[in-house]
Amino acid sequence: MIIDEEKEALDSKTSQTVLELKSAIAFQGKGATQKKVEILRVLRRLLSQSEVPPIEAALQAGAVPLLVQCLSFGSSDEQLLEAAWCLTNIAAGEPEHTKSLLPSLPMLIAHLGEKSSTPVAEQCAWAVGNVAGEGEELRNILLAQGALFPLARLMMSNKGSTSRTSSWALSNLIKGPDPKAANELIRVDGLLDAIVWHLKKADDELATEVAWVIVYLSALSEKATSLLVKSDVVRLLVGRLVASESLQMLIPVLRSLGNLVASDSYMIDVVLIVGHTITDELLSGLIKCLKSEHRVLKKEASWVLSNIAAGSLEHKRLIYSSEATPLLINFLSSAPFDIRKEAAFTLGNLCVAPPKNNEQPGIIVVHLVSLIDSGCLPGFLNLIRSADIESARLGLQFLELVMRGLPNGEGPKLVEREDGIEAMERFQFHENEEMRNMANTLVDKYFGEDYGLE
Repeated sequence: MIIDEEKEALDSKTSQTVLELKSAIAFQGKGATQKKVEILRVLRRLLSQSEVPPIEAALQAGAVPLLVQCLSFGSSDEQLLEAAWCLTNIAAGEPEHTKSLLPSLPMLIAHLGEKSSTPVAEQCAWAVGNVAGEGEELRNILLAQGALFPLARLMMSNKGSTSRTSSWALSNLIKGPDPKAANELIRVDGLLDAIVWHLKKADDELATEVAWVIVYLSALSEKATSLLVKSDVVRLLVGRLVASESLQMLIPVLRSLGNLVASDSYMIDVVLIVGHTITDELLSGLIKCLKSEHRVLKKEASWVLSNIAAGSLEHKRLIYSSEATPLLINFLSSAPFDIRKEAAFTLGNLCVAPPKNNEQPGIIVVHLVSLIDSGCLPGFLNLIRSADIESARLGLQFLELVMRGLPNGEGPKLVEREDGIEAMERFQFHENEEMRNMANTLVDKYFGEDYGLE
């Protein structure tokens, strides 16, 4: 009851403040500007109070059009800042609250430009970032209204907080799924130089936001990926990976590196050459994350390793002979499912030779035998028995390697001893045609009429 009364009082105070703002805007006498600033400050503080701020009350009282009026060019910086801050707080509310800011977007975007002071532009970037984070529809509206370029310009600022806020807003703005914004961003003159500069010089907070920009650029834009891998970005990301203990920093750094390895062969062929310092440092940083207590770092590092392990024979040997392999083997048997899955991708990739001319991939028998001797097969069989189709497919692919690749025809016998036939037969009448055909083909090929005959 007390909470309800407090909320009612807060809503009432907010509605009254909006009405006072309306009166202050209409008033043209002495002290009018200062009066508006004082009321805006009160409203801004009200909108940031409590776990459930009185956004709905402000909207119902007509706050948004009044705040848009307060963003008029020629207004004092203090007024502009407070009005933008109020809109930022509203945009941080529920989805319908964020959508209510649509009438304010042209003015917020206009104040991202060079005519506005840095504090005002930064606050408007924060508001725009909140709106962009709400979903694809609002992102498209912001992009259509020209938010991308001024945010990119702000990202190049020498002021840390401005660069940080605009980087965060940009990562929200370009996150897709449409790649158009990412492709446009990487073409902005000076953008790549700014990314490199911030990764090299910035504190962890700014570098983290810049790393998220790299995540979306590398996930969505082939052009961006090509430019990023040929710049100093990879070396700087690896440096951050090795040096940082910040979970917030390491997540986007790992994701960026994984995207870059997966998306551009230049990374494996030219940048991450086995024997080079950068490659050794990357592997060291990934092993650090595999040993972390944080589940998300274990998963992300396993995923990056799976992408590297899909590369050359030298890369497979490097990972296989490193401390990563026993850690991944342990994950396969004991980690949560999402980590087991990523570990399995890496271990499976370690056993497959790079394909030649579209032939069936060869098998690295030494790696396969070693993994089997380490007890990996039950872990892959458990993936086959899982409800996740991608994991089951991976398990079947590994079984095929075992049955085809173990010396002296031992593969099928081992699979039978470990109840692998039963695992495959689960797909005998499965609704997924690919999985059904895959499993039935393996059973027919390795356990057909001639199986067991000497």
